[in-house]
Amino acid sequence: MTSHVQPFQFPKRVPDAPPVGAAQASTRSDVIPLSYGTPSSEAFPYTELQAAATAAILQEGQDALQYAGSLGPTRVQQWITERAALRSIHVGQGRVLVTYGSQQAIDFAARALLEPGDHVWVEAPTYFGAVSTFKTAEAVITSFPLDEDGIQVDQVEAALQEAVQQGKPLPKLLYCMPNFHNPGGVSLSIERREHLARLAYEYNFFILEDDAYAELVYEGQHLPAIYSFGPERVIYLSSFSKIIAPGIRLGWAIGSPTVIRHMNSFFQGSKASVFSQEIVAQLFNHLPFNEHLDQLITRYRASRDVMVTTLREQFGDEVQFQIPDGGFFIWLTFPTNVRTSEFVKTAADLGVSFLPGSQFFVTPEGEQHARLSFSYCNAEDIQQGVIRFAEAYRNYKNRTQQHY
Repeated sequence: MTSHVQPFQFPKRVPDAPPVGAAQASTRSDVIPLSYGTPSSEAFPYTELQAAATAAILQEGQDALQYAGSLGPTRVQQWITERAALRSIHVGQGRVLVTYGSQQAIDFAARALLEPGDHVWVEAPTYFGAVSTFKTAEAVITSFPLDEDGIQVDQVEAALQEAVQQGKPLPKLLYCMPNFHNPGGVSLSIERREHLARLAYEYNFFILEDDAYAELVYEGQHLPAIYSFGPERVIYLSSFSKIIAPGIRLGWAIGSPTVIRHMNSFFQGSKASVFSQEIVAQLFNHLPFNEHLDQLITRYRASRDVMVTTLREQFGDEVQFQIPDGGFFIWLTFPTNVRTSEFVKTAADLGVSFLPGSQFFVTPEGEQHARLSFSYCNAEDIQQGVIRFAEAYRNYKNRTQQHY
């Protein structure tokens, strides 16, 4: 007997569309993936990770494989607090929560702070993984534009003042990426960091500071985190994904003890992969981290420069972009009549992938933009990928001109 299966109504907070991102991107071997916002596989410290994993088993295995783990989580938190000091964050381990990547930290922060219908303010453009999380939390999302110095904080302040004057809801949370923005590539100025923190205190909202690319500084110096200007109203996030390997699946949040306690409650008494934490702790015994980081920076800076040079050769002044001082991305701005989503398929047919700008906005906009990543591919593929991307654009441009 075959039972009839009736349609099931899933909660509205469950997204209908599949997630967008590198982990879900096409794996076609004939396509150069300039869409991949991921580290280079060649940059992973394989030898040191093998030694660290072996040491984790042989030295700490009996405890490291239990729920509570061994000494690894404590050592990892100590490393996090020491590195955070480079960004003027001076905290004890009681303000640190290790998570399964920074994406889980975004989710835990949203669950800890938001009720359905609460307001979240974001940048335009912004990281689509965070937007998806806020939508799942049933938040009302409003966006504010970027310029070369990051989110335009004056517009945020004006909107806060207007909300108070007109009795509109204030945000519970403002999400931003202050360093080497994904996808914009820009960094928030020190003045705006301080201004934004001041607004969070004045209007009683939290800032979720997503700093996944903080270590990858190709020019200039580390800037103080927004957290350093407002530790009771900022939750600082970062990750091992970009500096060790994303498969480690470890990130962290730094916040007030109250916030960390609320976020930690979602672990239900457990911890984020204590064995992975043990491996990372052992890794720092085998890996000269500063030397490793210098190698990463040298690699990615060179890749960025290849992409910049090839873009200028292929497009001249027709496409505008800011050279990022760190991170993985170059954000392209085409003439206003261009719709980059209309040549994604052409580009794939020519053997290159990229992400159209519309995927990074919460409102229907961004069609004249595109995000290219220089982190995953080698120099030869970056150069050839940009050439194919330019060909796809020229084909699109010719079709459009013929149509009119």
